[in-house]
Amino acid sequence: MRRYSQLPARQDTLADRAHRYRGVLLVVLAPLALVSLVLLLMPRSPANTHAHAHAHAHAPAGPSKYAVIFDAGSSGSRVHVFRFDANLDLLHIGSEIELFVQKKPGLSAYAADPREAAESLVSLIDKAKEVIPAELRDQTPVRVGATAGLRALGTEKSEQILQAVRDLLREKSSFKNQPDWVTVLDGSQEGAYEWVTINYLLGNLGKTYADTVGVVDLGGGSVQMAYAIAEKDAEKAPKPAEGEDAYVKKLFLKGTTYYLYVHSYLRYGLLAARAEILKAGNANGYSNCILAGHQGQYKYGDKTFEASAAPSGGSYSDCRDDVVKALKVDEACTHMKCSFGGIWNGGGGDGQKNLFVASFFFDRAAEAGFINPEAAVAKVKPSDFEEAAKRACKLNVNDAQSSYPGVQKDNIPYICMDLVYQYTLLVDGFGVDPQQEMTLVKKVPYSDAFVEAAWPLGSAIEVASSS
Repeated sequence: MRRYSQLPARQDTLADRAHRYRGVLLVVLAPLALVSLVLLLMPRSPANTHAHAHAHAHAPAGPSKYAVIFDAGSSGSRVHVFRFDANLDLLHIGSEIELFVQKKPGLSAYAADPREAAESLVSLIDKAKEVIPAELRDQTPVRVGATAGLRALGTEKSEQILQAVRDLLREKSSFKNQPDWVTVLDGSQEGAYEWVTINYLLGNLGKTYADTVGVVDLGGGSVQMAYAIAEKDAEKAPKPAEGEDAYVKKLFLKGTTYYLYVHSYLRYGLLAARAEILKAGNANGYSNCILAGHQGQYKYGDKTFEASAAPSGGSYSDCRDDVVKALKVDEACTHMKCSFGGIWNGGGGDGQKNLFVASFFFDRAAEAGFINPEAAVAKVKPSDFEEAAKRACKLNVNDAQSSYPGVQKDNIPYICMDLVYQYTLLVDGFGVDPQQEMTLVKKVPYSDAFVEAAWPLGSAIEVASSS
């Protein structure tokens, strides 16, 4: 056996050594080269967004992409412009995290003149153009999502307005547009985009479905539940009833495919549910959920309901019985497991463990005094709504007015009903444990800003992910 160590070192040239130890060098250098390549290709950390805090839109640092989202609501039209880096992290536009401009009235105010409805968006389009570099405008997607106001006009009138908006965007916006990007959003789309928004701001997108949070969004007319489920559970989803949306949406976000269970329960938003509860419990001409001393009626849509207090005033337990009846908790369930009204509940699982609840849940909790109204987020349990309801139901309208100074006068008679409904919806409707901690959310902290927990950002992320 030769012993190389005894040979004089100077006899070996560098080339000789390299040749002799080529196997060892390959073993050592190959992983180093691979690590260097990975480091080179790694996306920037979201923390780097701080560096862009004051970068002006006209001088983007690195490649930027923009998205323009119109929220065409019943009371007004709002434009949101978002700016993303190559890793789909939000960048500032000037000193703000987004451009947000609104104007009144909404598109539905121009029911008789679709062209005028479309023209009402021109000033908002101009504002969006001001912050998007000219060379990027034809690559910037623009979407218009109309909500309840346009839905109420009926199919023919709303479609005429939407067509006029499509024409306007094509002729005057210079943004990238497609006919199906101008639409009336259904409740399940709103719920899906809300889920995307909250999980994006929390930094969950791109992770497994088990690392995401579920979302319950309680509006006025409907309530949405959305959470990610396993692919094998998505395959078992029952077929929806005629005219209903599919239970599962497949989304591709930040390089990851998600199967999102989402359902919008029409007539079970807070204001619509009052009508359902009054119908369910009004056999004696009064409601167990109305505060003592109130005599009156409740109008919702084009219907009016008797809304007077029982002679003995509100009763938490009797009101709860009425709410359970209104939710149709006992309706026949033809699926593996239902929430209420015979609706499939998605099967539960890791994506539903951590719940973020938004909109009227936050508002009533703040008004009832068990969270700080100035906070952006707050931790609560369903039982907090129960305790607040038990306190509220004992009051008469005058005492409630002084106990809840933040509640609008019109809502005072219904404060017992609203809180009982919110507790019952979570526990009996959605099967949440009364002691499970949830996060009430109005805005979500992101980088050095707070971003509204609303659907437009979710729509922007979806279109930016796929464009």
